[in-house]
Amino acid sequence: MGSSHAQAYHLLEGFEICGIVSTGKSKEILNEKLGGGFALFSDFEEGLEQTKPDAVCISTYPDTHEAFAVKSFEAGCHVFIEKPVADSVAGAERVVEAAVKAGKKLVVGYILRHHPSWEKFVALSHELGKPLVMRMNLNQQSETSMWTLHRNLMKSLSPIVDCGVHYIDVMCQMTRSKPVQVYAIGARLTDEIPADNYNYGQLQIRFADGSVGWYEAGWGPMISETAFFVKDVFGPKGSVSIVAKEAGGAGKSSSIEAHTKTESIRFHHADLDASERFAKPDEWINLEDEPDHQELCNREQRYFLKTIREDIDLTDHMQDAVNSLRIAFACDESVRTGQVVIL
Repeated sequence: MGSSHAQAYHLLEGFEICGIVSTGKSKEILNEKLGGGFALFSDFEEGLEQTKPDAVCISTYPDTHEAFAVKSFEAGCHVFIEKPVADSVAGAERVVEAAVKAGKKLVVGYILRHHPSWEKFVALSHELGKPLVMRMNLNQQSETSMWTLHRNLMKSLSPIVDCGVHYIDVMCQMTRSKPVQVYAIGARLTDEIPADNYNYGQLQIRFADGSVGWYEAGWGPMISETAFFVKDVFGPKGSVSIVAKEAGGAGKSSSIEAHTKTESIRFHHADLDASERFAKPDEWINLEDEPDHQELCNREQRYFLKTIREDIDLTDHMQDAVNSLRIAFACDESVRTGQVVIL
């Protein structure tokens, strides 16, 4: 994600990269990819002090998010931060408090909010009546560098927290209702991750309006490709499903590009005629011209720039990010305790 955001800054008018920070060799690789000549740092504080940027993009592992964001706000910077905001709810709240205190913008990388197909998916869900049943997953069969990435992520968070915040956010947009109860299960399928973590999880949420939703996420070389892609919602009046004919195929679950790909939306109407046959045919909304992953990152950064230039109020944006993380951690608590958690 850091590389994709850097490419967006390099391409878009209104941004200028003044430094790249990473602890490993990725900064040299990215510098070369962008044409070279950028200041490179292995230490975040050193980069912040020497470059004195107007804005900072944080795309590191979640356990560094809070510290880097707070330091950036204290240095007078606007911040774009990849989800989740922090590796704890209290940490996320401290990041928001630092943004408000500094009077600077905090934009969280909820990439699906910038995807026209997912916006359509959410909008169509509002035509289905209540309650809603929401079914979603993102299981990733990973090897080589992607498995290394997943192992490193699980030093901080479980898959249902790290990825789940996206889909919990979508469910909240669909229901426009308050989550009241969660239950979740998890399994540790490898000894290559911390003993207190798990690499497969499934969560269930009950909302105040009677809606329910589930989400599952698994990472690792043992994960089934068949279990990769479900994005589905139904209510009294019908259903809406994302049908990823290509993105959901074999070998695609570890592809970052495939994670946001939709391709087609199927809108099913529940209306029956006098003979109790479906009164309307299913509608297929063709999404072949959808933006690719890099264009989605470009859109996120255009929005970041817009919030700064137009001084957009991000109160709801920040609270939504904290609330989805709060729900995800409640699910994580349920996995670890085996108990239903009341919100």
